[in-house]
Amino acid sequence: MRAILETRQKAAAARVKDLEAELERVRAALAEAEEVHRRRVIGLEQYLEALAEENAPADGADEVPRRKAVAPRRAVPHRRHASEVAELSPDYQALMAAAVDAGGEGLGARRAAVVLGWDSASASRVEGARARLKRLVERDWLVEAKPGRFMPPAPEQAPDPGRPGGGS
Repeated sequence: MRAILETRQKAAAARVKDLEAELERVRAALAEAEEVHRRRVIGLEQYLEALAEENAPADGADEVPRRKAVAPRRAVPHRRHASEVAELSPDYQALMAAAVDAGGEGLGARRAAVVLGWDSASASRVEGARARLKRLVERDWLVEAKPGRFMPPAPEQAPDPGRPGGGS
């Protein structure tokens, strides 16, 4: 009887090992698919932003702009080109406020989708929110201290040496 039980135990252990290997393969495939999806969401957003800028009415074409535009024009200016959060669009301002409110826990994409008024049960909406958070990270408005958790940079990280009055 002992031999039978030991054989069953070894078979179960081998099955667990096989399933763990399969799980790792599926996780890797999922991560790759999520990255492709994230890039496509960002690409679509950038295309739509460029299309909206192209189709924007040129009412002020004869007026001299009050301040020099950041080239190329972006929906989210790089932190060194903007002095405060108020210069961001309302959606990005809301994300920044939510990231500050989240504190040390950081703001997740699902919560960001809720902040934007989107359906947090929709994977595409959550990924769209994640893409906006990643854009804020790319432009130095937020940091991703832990994977998927976005928060404002620590005060010692905030000053930018390229910005007047910041760093030495």
